[in-house]
Amino acid sequence: MERGEMLYEGKAKQIYATKDPGLVIMTYKDEATAFDGAKKGIIKNKGIVNNRVSCLLFKLLESRGIATHLVEQIDDRNVLVRKMRMVPVEVVVRNVMAGSLAKRLGREEGEPFSSPIVELYYKNDDLHDPMINEYHAQEMGWATRDELEQMIAKGLQVNEVLKELFDSIGIILVDFKIEFGVAGNEVLLGDEISPDSCRLWDKVSMEKLDKDRFRRDLGKEEEAYQEVVRRIEGALG
Repeated sequence: MERGEMLYEGKAKQIYATKDPGLVIMTYKDEATAFDGAKKGIIKNKGIVNNRVSCLLFKLLESRGIATHLVEQIDDRNVLVRKMRMVPVEVVVRNVMAGSLAKRLGREEGEPFSSPIVELYYKNDDLHDPMINEYHAQEMGWATRDELEQMIAKGLQVNEVLKELFDSIGIILVDFKIEFGVAGNEVLLGDEISPDSCRLWDKVSMEKLDKDRFRRDLGKEEEAYQEVVRRIEGALG
């Protein structure tokens, strides 16, 4: 399917129109950003890896009854997805103490939780994606109560499926961020699930296999991303 005009460009992807008003093409870029865009760089072939990982994980989630926007992978960098009204609320699911939560609570990274912690954030770069709750989202008109309940429930379902997969390939799913959209009356998982949006640690070495390598100047970002896709393809490809 041919790409039409570009409808939107974000930090990691571009969205293009198609001849079908219900479908758009999502193109993955190699640009990497952190700290609300304050840090910028390139991770070679990041877009290719993230597209492949997202498609594999979305297909797995679809097979487990979790509806997504995925229609088909077009090529290495392009994927055909359903056009949606994106909900400007990010759902973060945490299994292990890490990142901003560790800083906020003054705790050491690595502490596992007995049950997952769910957080909501308002997706707005200018405001640095502030943490919110369901009452904020409803009052500001960002999402209805029903949409929020579905998003949180689906986030926990996604967590169970992905924890099982990553555990089987020697990776700890520390936490992840997902986004949702509405197509018709249906709430669908959208955007991507990749080393950009997850914290992934090797179970044995505890090596970070995600964008924290870029955030924290650890180096070898490309190798870490390639390792993730290699393991997932071994399990699902």
